[in-house]
Amino acid sequence: MNRTKIDASKLELKERVVSIKRVTKVVKGGRNFRFAALVVVGDENGHVGAGLGKATEIPDAIRKGIEDAKKKLIKVTLDDNGSITHDYQGDFGSASVLLKRAPEGTGVIAGGPARAVLELAGIKNIRTKSLGSNNKQNVVIATIAGLRQLKTPEEVAKLRGKSVEELLG
Repeated sequence: MNRTKIDASKLELKERVVSIKRVTKVVKGGRNFRFAALVVVGDENGHVGAGLGKATEIPDAIRKGIEDAKKKLIKVTLDDNGSITHDYQGDFGSASVLLKRAPEGTGVIAGGPARAVLELAGIKNIRTKSLGSNNKQNVVIATIAGLRQLKTPEEVAKLRGKSVEELLG
């Protein structure tokens, strides 16, 4: 797993707002309204991140969410046909997202929050299933957690002390 810091300024990132929630805080003088924006950014070429921004105005919340997402970029391992290298289940809280590799021509089969992450990561063929909680924020983070844990065949071969040919058969 590559834990190096990714420089967001060198990438052409696209952003997608997954959700905007109005949150209320009851105080002595009445209610304070704020907005929380969940934003996913990615370059559609193996880099993706998600962030949460909160502010009194929607555009400020989105801007803060984009800044937060750029700080949390990860590198995603893809195979030759634009899918993931192996099946994996990402977990966060009570949300789980099952990520299954798919052959060429399958497309992105995923629900809304997971689809935003996968498309901005540059994955072209994948099947997913959201299990447990359907809270958008938790599903996005679970998807990213699953993508972060993916390994290349070379990394797995090195860990097991075998060659790639022995693993893949």
